[in-house]
Amino acid sequence: MAMIKYDDNKLPYIDLGLDYRIQMETEEYDDELSLEKGKREIREYPDIVQNGFKQLRILLEAEKSLYIPVDEDAFLLKFLRPCKYYPDSTFELIKNYYKFKVKHKQYCENLLPETVSHVFVEGLAHLHPVRDQNGSRILILEVGRKWVPAKASLTDIFRAVQLLLEAAMNEPRTQLNGSIVVMDVDGLSLTHIAQLTPSFACLLLEWIQKCTAMRLKAIHIVNNSYLFNVAFAIFKPFLMEKLRKRIHIHNRNWNSLKAHIDEKYLWQKYGGTFDEIHDADGSVLAEFLNLHSKDAEREFFYCLINRKDV
Repeated sequence: MAMIKYDDNKLPYIDLGLDYRIQMETEEYDDELSLEKGKREIREYPDIVQNGFKQLRILLEAEKSLYIPVDEDAFLLKFLRPCKYYPDSTFELIKNYYKFKVKHKQYCENLLPETVSHVFVEGLAHLHPVRDQNGSRILILEVGRKWVPAKASLTDIFRAVQLLLEAAMNEPRTQLNGSIVVMDVDGLSLTHIAQLTPSFACLLLEWIQKCTAMRLKAIHIVNNSYLFNVAFAIFKPFLMEKLRKRIHIHNRNWNSLKAHIDEKYLWQKYGGTFDEIHDADGSVLAEFLNLHSKDAEREFFYCLINRKDV
């Protein structure tokens, strides 16, 4: 049975048995493979890193309408790494990130674990205890048969996904290796599709493509039906080429899915060998995230003070 425990540093984790656990990883990577990958993929050379911090701070200090902790390396790093230490693009990302939160308050305001715990209790969003073969975080969404809109709205699900990704943004290994999403739409109905209005779809694309400080490596759609395919075809033209190339639709072709994700990291119902008993119960995951509420409250604080009406 999954339960919350604490490590030697008094940090919480979910014990899933057989050495599987869910824990937010705060330590910097120092192994040779990660350091080499950092250089190869995100230009993580000492001189580039130093210059990235220096130039970004200059840009941020000149932006009088933006209030963030410019002296905290860890805070800036979660934006610098996804932008490969280019200060100008990092600056634009930070502005987009907070502008989105101000512009779309109903989706971002008071974004604390306690406000979306029911999404996890309903079993709609899962934080996988293992990373894939590339070190990417794996987020699993079950937004078909399990999803009852009367219990969890599309807004609730979006807020929960934001919360999970923002927690992962603070992990150095995730900043380097990014994340992947497996979206199971088995049983998706017209009732579900009706939730996805054109305005919400545009908002979602804006968030994914311009405002997320995360290296989103891939989105894998499984168990898709004709209904999903029709809905996706409507919005596909609005996808930027970079995102379009990272969305893979597999239906029930598990060999196709395993061409991207090694089977030992996939649940058995997706053609893998990973036992689903090593998945955190939704209520336990909600409790675990609540233990990290200080991080969420801190981010909410910076969102709040960047509002022009405050």
